[in-house]
Amino acid sequence: MIFRHQYRGGVWVDLEQPSEDEIRQITREFSISTRIEKEILTPTPMPLVIADTDATFLVLHFPAHGTKDGDTGSQELDFVVGSRYIVTARYEVVAPLYHLKKLLETQGLVGGRDSVTTDVLLEVLFAHLYTSVRNHTNHIASRLERIEKDMFDGQERMTVRSISNVSREFLHIKSTLANQEEPLTRFLKTLADRNLFGISFIERTNRVLAERTQVARLVEAHRTVATDLRETNASLLEVRQSEIMKTLTTVNFIFLPLGLISWIFTMRTEGMPLVDSPYAFWIVLGIMLSVAILLLAFFIKRRWLF
Repeated sequence: MIFRHQYRGGVWVDLEQPSEDEIRQITREFSISTRIEKEILTPTPMPLVIADTDATFLVLHFPAHGTKDGDTGSQELDFVVGSRYIVTARYEVVAPLYHLKKLLETQGLVGGRDSVTTDVLLEVLFAHLYTSVRNHTNHIASRLERIEKDMFDGQERMTVRSISNVSREFLHIKSTLANQEEPLTRFLKTLADRNLFGISFIERTNRVLAERTQVARLVEAHRTVATDLRETNASLLEVRQSEIMKTLTTVNFIFLPLGLISWIFTMRTEGMPLVDSPYAFWIVLGIMLSVAILLLAFFIKRRWLF
């Protein structure tokens, strides 16, 4: 599907799940080289920059919501930029571009053609993309608040997997943003060196790079929080396990002398007291109960049990 947006002095063409014929139609229209055409036709697993005579090509991958909660996918987005055009190509719906297209369509119906230029629109594109990454990061971070509440409500075992999933998502986003740094810098520097958009493009370049850096720092800050929560959760689990082991040890220490008393009175030897007494059972039971109460009181006084 081909979307076109005319602006002052140029056009933005967005190719969403395009066919080969649509890609070739656009590459012929803007005289895009065969090399760039081949890269658009096939998925590119890693970021890529190609500088041709009349166009500069960039491939970036952006994090996106996965099919399941806790998963983060990756979406490829191709840019071809000339002095009077921007071509973007993608093989799935990229939410920020979809919202930007709707916004531009609405503005076109209300106010006619935009007064933006190619360099301004390029900055707007990256601003929407990194705003989407920031919103995605904050959405993941909001789960940390629920995890923290569950963790201190005694559900430490349940939150172990949740914290691990959040940390994994932050790690994926961090890796994706880190892979963008060098090719994005080279792409913007190439455009600036060609002086297609004037001296003001240097400032736009700095703003785009600063946007990526700010999102990367936000991801790192939330990842640090997730790491601290995981360590706190592990400490709470250790304390809970220590309490359980202490309780089990105390209970075992109480029943050990009771078992010894019971074992002693089961011996049938000469001189065994209470053997002929009709109240022997109740006497032995009373001794065992008294020992248990004394031991329990001792442990409570030392705060080993409660």
